[in-house]
Amino acid sequence: MIASLTGFLKQKNPTEVLLDVHGVGYAVHISLSTYEKLGDVDSTITLLTHLHVREDAMQLFGFATEEERQLFKMLLSVSGIGPKLAQSILSGMNASELSSHLRSGNIAALTAIPGIGKKTAERMVVELRDKISKTTSATEFASSDATASAAIRSEALMALMSLGFNQPSAEKAIRAASNEAGATSLSVEELIKRALRHTTAR
Repeated sequence: MIASLTGFLKQKNPTEVLLDVHGVGYAVHISLSTYEKLGDVDSTITLLTHLHVREDAMQLFGFATEEERQLFKMLLSVSGIGPKLAQSILSGMNASELSSHLRSGNIAALTAIPGIGKKTAERMVVELRDKISKTTSATEFASSDATASAAIRSEALMALMSLGFNQPSAEKAIRAASNEAGATSLSVEELIKRALRHTTAR
């Protein structure tokens, strides 16, 4: 089992990186949360990994933190959630937010993640709430980035995309704007205004 990889970051995008480890190139799927923690191309990085094996394929997923990897594995245990959807969920909100919403049973926040309906969100809460409570603590998942609620961020994301920005650029801008605000709660309008200062591509 491949538990981690350390090598040169040869290529990166918000969903996948190419990591050169002693001349062997590994294509590793990542979330937006991990993408934002990566160094520059050709820098040396370490990713914690999870190898997902199916009958027709093997997929390698990478994580910047152990918290994110553990949540990914927990998500895979939920009926109806596969690795791609788990990756999407961890791109929709960071590990701190996801852990908090699962513990509190915040269905509204979970359904704000693209691709997550009410039934899936309810299954996530029912099947993971106890696991989260037993294996994590609030201090382990203390939030150090986005403070806007998932619902507000989702609304801001839709607004930016309607303005013509691509989704990865819009998501990155919203995360940057939320981090910039620190502990200050932002309205949808204020979040959009701040995010527009961080957008880079249409």
